[in-house]
Amino acid sequence: MQVASVSAVKQFRYYDLIMAAFVTILLCSNLIGASKVCTLGGITFGAGVLFFPISYIFGDVLTEVYGYQRSRKVVWAGFGAMAFASFMAWLVLALPPASGWPYQAAYETVFGGTYRIVIASLLAYFAGEFANSYVLAKMKILTQGRHLWTRVIGSTIVGEGVDSIIFYPVAFLGIWPTSLVVKVMISNYCIKVGWETLITPMTYRVVAFLKRAENEDYYDYDTDFTPFSLRI
Repeated sequence: MQVASVSAVKQFRYYDLIMAAFVTILLCSNLIGASKVCTLGGITFGAGVLFFPISYIFGDVLTEVYGYQRSRKVVWAGFGAMAFASFMAWLVLALPPASGWPYQAAYETVFGGTYRIVIASLLAYFAGEFANSYVLAKMKILTQGRHLWTRVIGSTIVGEGVDSIIFYPVAFLGIWPTSLVVKVMISNYCIKVGWETLITPMTYRVVAFLKRAENEDYYDYDTDFTPFSLRI
């Protein structure tokens, strides 16, 4: 198994597939579930919380196996996809509907996210994902590759915390009652961290499989951790 601080550029069997899955989950959780608030068993939460944490699991796997630089590339791919999806939604809604087409109002309800939600989603995603990857990469060096659960859960605590603190106030403060914003933010954060903790055994299996299949186990000893680069 390769353990290196400077990895030669090489091809991986599963990296592109993981990138595609990451972007798919990211877009679906933001477009379909971000604005709906649910109550189940007395707990109030945003519907997207059921799926959005999966993107952080993919982020953990990417950083753990391939390193921060390749994870950074995937984060930027997700950011570009979200930005384009937001632009496309705005343009499609802005186009005048044909006479007699009855679904404009429904489209506006489903896809008409306000500029605040779009900005909040992009900012929260950008900051949260990079915080998650940075913490995991640093903890991997600190733990010398042992105790994967500590960095998987620890990076999620930080990353999801940054994401939640940015997204909910920017998107909904002044629109929802402040008490609801705080309630949903806290409950969603706890659900996300709990979700990640619950699925940690599965994360172990995926990481172990990829390290064997890709012959890669990257340590970010000499990595430039700036988020504003696509260099590998």
